[in-house]
This record gives sequence, C-alpha cells and structure tokens, in this order.
Amino acid sequence: MKNQLIIVLLALTSVWSCFSQKTLWNGSSVNFSHGKLEVSANGRYLQHKDGTPFFYLADTAWELFHRLNEQEVEEYLENRRAKGFTVIQAVILAELDGLNTPNKNGDTPLTDNRIEQPNEAYFKWVDKVIKMAETKGLYIGLLPTWGDKVDKQWGVGPEIFTPINAEWYGTWLGKRYKNFKNIIWINGGDRFGGDGNYPIWDALGKALRKADKNHLITFHPQGERSSSEWFHNCDWLDFNMSQTGHCQRNYAAYEKIVQRDYNLIPVKPCLDGEPRYENHPICWQPDSLGWFDDVDVRQAMYWNLFTGALGHTYGCHDIWQMLTPEFEPTGQARGNWKTSMDLPGAFDLIYARQLMERFDWTSRIPDLSLIVSENSSPDHKIVALRGNGFAFVYFPHGENATINLEPISRKNKFALSWMNPRTGELKEGEEVMRTSACQITPPSSGRGNDWVLIIREN
Repeated sequence: MKNQLIIVLLALTSVWSCFSQKTLWNGSSVNFSHGKLEVSANGRYLQHKDGTPFFYLADTAWELFHRLNEQEVEEYLENRRAKGFTVIQAVILAELDGLNTPNKNGDTPLTDNRIEQPNEAYFKWVDKVIKMAETKGLYIGLLPTWGDKVDKQWGVGPEIFTPINAEWYGTWLGKRYKNFKNIIWINGGDRFGGDGNYPIWDALGKALRKADKNHLITFHPQGERSSSEWFHNCDWLDFNMSQTGHCQRNYAAYEKIVQRDYNLIPVKPCLDGEPRYENHPICWQPDSLGWFDDVDVRQAMYWNLFTGALGHTYGCHDIWQMLTPEFEPTGQARGNWKTSMDLPGAFDLIYARQLMERFDWTSRIPDLSLIVSENSSPDHKIVALRGNGFAFVYFPHGENATINLEPISRKNKFALSWMNPRTGELKEGEEVMRTSACQITPPSSGRGNDWVLIIREN
C-alpha cells in the first residue's frame, strides 16, 4: 500500500440488496397527502409542502391527449406507474396536427383555431386524463401548447399565438387547473425562447403564475438549449429545464448545459427534460450512426443526475408520438408504442430512483474533483455526487479510476458497494481507509458494463 494507494478489488459475493430485472413499483408512485410541490430551501431539488423530497422521473408522452382513447390511456399510465415514473409530460395543443386532426373522441381543442374559443369537450377529456393520472400517483407535466403554434419552424402549425391571447390562455388554464393536485406546468414546447418568441412565452408564463399559485412552472426549449438562457431571472420560472437532444452520445451536453445551469445565480433546480430517446435514430442517421439503446438511456440519466439535476426525463421515440400502424411514423420511428413501453431502458430507471431516494437530499452536490485520475474523455466521463457521509460514482464503461475519499467524510473508514444499473443488484465490497488515492476497478468493463459505486462512511 505504498503512497497510501489502496487497490480495491470489490467482491461480488455478498449481496446487500437485489431487485430483479422486472422490478415494479408497489402502490401509487406519489403520495399526494404530503402536499403541493415547491422548491427546496437550498434551491436544488423539489419537495412536497411537508418537506418530503420529490424525485422527478418523467416519461415523454407528448401525444397522450391527442392519440389515445380511454382504455389506451389506462394501459399506458398503469405501465408507467409500475415502472416507477412520477411525471408524465404531455401537450394540450399537440404537435402532430393537434389543432386540426381530432383526438380519439372526435374533438379538436379550439373552435376555428381561436385561442379564446376552447372546445369544452376536448378540455373535459384533458381533465379526465389528468384525474386518471392522479389515481395512480402520477403528476402531469402539462404543456399548454407545442411550440409550432408560436413559431412554426419544422412543425405543422399554424402559428396562432400573440402576447395578448397567450395571456388570455394562460389565465384561463391557470384558473381551470389551479385546484388539481397533480400538475407541473411546462411552458414552451421544443422552441427558441428569445427574440420574437419571448413576448409570447413570457406572457403565458406570467399569466399561469398569476392565475395559479399552486403549481410549479418550467420551460421546455429546443435541442441543446435551456430555459435559463431566456427565463432564468423570471419570477414565473421555478426550475430550469434543458433539452440535450438526440445527437449527443457523450457527456459534452451535460457539461455545457446542465452543469452550467447548476452553477447559475440565483440558484434554481435544473434537469434534462428531453435527452436521447430510446429507439431513436442517432442524429436521425440510423444507417451510419445506429439507434439509441438502453445503454444510452442509462448514461444520459446518471450523467444528468450526478451533475446535480433534480430528476430525469426518459423518452422513447415510438411512445412520444404514440405510434401504431394507423399513423405515419415521425422522424423514422420504427416501433409500436404498446410494445415499446417495455424496452430495456424503461426498466432501468426505477433503480436510479431507488438509489436517489435512499440517501440524504439536502447535502448532495456534484463533485468531479473526487475523480483524481485521468477523466477528460467525454465518451467515458466518470461523474460523482456526494453528500454527508456518502458518495455515488458512475462509471459509464466500467473504467478504472482513482478516487479521493477525503471530501466525503472525516471518518477513517468507508464501506464500498457496487450497484448494477441494469438489474438494481447491490453487492457489498471491501472496507477501505480514508485516502486521497483509492484505486477502483469495477466488476466488468466495456460498453454496456456501466456501474455505480456507492461509498458510505463506516
């Protein structure tokens, strides 16, 4: 043990805890009796009114109100509840011709596409779906509109919003939904927040806040951008949401966006609200680049969480558009939403939630300085999150590393354990002494052999 180097060869024989690959959540995902959601005192995470921390684990279901019938909504929500999701992100004025193509009930959201003339039948359906989610302990991350209704760009449109009718719509929505228990407002919708769009998004955000004091509000931007660029100092924005997008396959986007948001003043919670989707063609070039898979899902999630995010959002390319043979695929999607609900990556999320909820929330901070060995490659970026008496270190490809244990605790001994993020299996390793150079070798290496090291004071 020269120079206080400790070679840690963690055994895989002593099981601390183990969950099967098909682990499901028991009971409701969220207990609403803890009260409404608010930002924590330190500005880093979300909690209920009684102080209970809230882990934002979302699925992307943009077309939920537009393309599913009641039976399908029930099937979808139950599947997501059982997998441990806490939030479902969905859009009222949907992306895929949501103004002119009726939903499964035969209703469009507006009369003559006028914001000031909402179709009550359509909004009663929205009400019903939100209530169905409540019975399963799920929040709805509710987008008032997709961005093409403000700024058409690559969408269907038409552009129907002005600052004046955006204020009317935000006020109307806020009053309608202010007493619902399970709403998180998501302004925006895959669009730029500045220039000519800013007055519309700002008017909508201000109106929601004025009419609804009970629910949190964020903003969903276009790819590789963040709400912080335009709205960080706005009173109506409670936490920042970014979109790392569908081209990045390394840590660069998290360093550029999430890490930056985490360090902004004033402090606000942040997260990636749209990362790489499972079963999505990488940068829309499947022939040359392939498709995102469960490995990409896990890497995006742990990179996001251990960079300081309040939670994480999952997405599947087939599910957001609720794709079935009756619909034309968007963006080269290739699967049916019903079978894609059980892709491997969707099963892996619950283990991250269980890990994050098991340890103290208030003291945790991202800390790359714990990794003292070479760690410059964005493709193999090892990331670390620590709190009082514990730390998590994520190894995306099972890389070797040297870890500095000294900032974690002043105690002299630590217990090390490995969590397999593919199965949730937790196995105890060795006890080590406090040192600035603890050499770590994960149980296996290579793509698909990612690991989470759990360090606890002993």
